[in-house]
Amino acid sequence: MARNTSRTAAGKATATATFPAQIDEQLCFALYSTMLGFNKVYRDLLKTLQLTYPQYLVMLVLWERDGLTVGEISERVFLDSPTLTPLLKRLQGTGLIDRTRSAVDERQVLVTLTDEGRALKARAAHLPQCIATAADMPVAEILDLRDRLLALRGRMFRHEAA
Repeated sequence: MARNTSRTAAGKATATATFPAQIDEQLCFALYSTMLGFNKVYRDLLKTLQLTYPQYLVMLVLWERDGLTVGEISERVFLDSPTLTPLLKRLQGTGLIDRTRSAVDERQVLVTLTDEGRALKARAAHLPQCIATAADMPVAEILDLRDRLLALRGRMFRHEAA
């Protein structure tokens, strides 16, 4: 970001940021194009597991805690119900999950792992290390970047709610 110097009413010099106009200088493009790179690496890795990246995210959530509602999964992976439902149907069609109506509230659909879905966790365990290798960064740097991105995400979603 370029810096311009301006003067306050008291004559004191202050630095102000000038936001870049070119695409390669935009934060949004840096994030977007980096995500394209991540998607390519994940696409190659997930091919052997026969999963798409959004399906992998759902499986990660279910490996953390099985038996979630569609709404709970939706909140965790930032996908709305019309996007998530067909994805869950495909996972059910491949035998990785089951979807059943809640006995307590029929409006809610519970998603549970099948034995095959639970077994897939072990086959996917190497993926984070593969991503770290592709990123060619020390683990501490990866974790710092993740934390900074999570903080940014939180600020962006707070801004959206305002």
